Amino acid sequence: MLEILQDFESAIGGTVRLSPVVLVGPGLVCVIAGLFVWLGGLGFRKLLVAVAGAITGAIFGFFAIGQNIISTAFMAVLIAAIATVFERLFIAMLTATLAAVFAFVVLVGPYIENSPTFLSSTPVPAATQPVQAEDKGTTGEVSVQGPAIGVRESAEIMKAHIIVLSQKIKYAGLQMPVYDWLIIAVSVLIFIVAGFLLWHLASALCYSVLGTVLVFTGMILLLLHKGAVPVSRICSKPSFYATIFIIMAVFGTLEQLLLCKHPKTHPTTKRQVGKNKQEPGRTKKSWRTT
Repeated sequence: MLEILQDFESAIGGTVRLSPVVLVGPGLVCVIAGLFVWLGGLGFRKLLVAVAGAITGAIFGFFAIGQNIISTAFMAVLIAAIATVFERLFIAMLTATLAAVFAFVVLVGPYIENSPTFLSSTPVPAATQPVQAEDKGTTGEVSVQGPAIGVRESAEIMKAHIIVLSQKIKYAGLQMPVYDWLIIAVSVLIFIVAGFLLWHLASALCYSVLGTVLVFTGMILLLLHKGAVPVSRICSKPSFYATIFIIMAVFGTLEQLLLCKHPKTHPTTKRQVGKNKQEPGRTKKSWRTT
């Protein structure tokens, strides 16, 4: 899976200097939102469920239905509304989806290397011809010469590479044997059941993992703008960065469970207890007891 991201890194971070709005803007949003979700997801679960539903719907609308703004916006609004109404169901499904994604990333690796080269249907503007790049040697950074291209052209290039990325993933998925898909299906079933039975824990884990993914994504985008090669560094030390990811996810889960208490309100019971406590003081004297 990282091989595909390396191609994406070399395409947008090496020879073409994209507009800072395309990389820096989403990068900052991902980092700030990721920290917020990572450490405080349970405290604002209603809002985050709607936001997570909108993001999920947007991704599904772009890749599954149609690669245009209309289908993306429609599915974002629809899934956000469904997630708000059926919060427990959505958290269970989102937890199972994250488990399926991570299982797919682990299992699809051998089939990514054999994926062919795809050409995107999105035309790349002529103004975005590669510019001269200067290698900084052992620093792991590339200095791109020439002015940055416009926001519109940068967005078209990003869209083109995202489409190619999705085509490679789809092809690799079709090459996976049935038993790999059975493993993914079993993991989905386990996390759906766990999401219903241990809803509070599943919510904390889901928000922590999602926030960690956003932080990693934002940092990668910001480093790409600086001319660094973060994906290549991750590929060079996969176990090290995987350990960091797991530590962040576990820390975020425990922190939310300890500090973001889930409100447990039982208004009927409280009213009944209060009524029982007030009854002795409200006893009226009658002429029979005097």
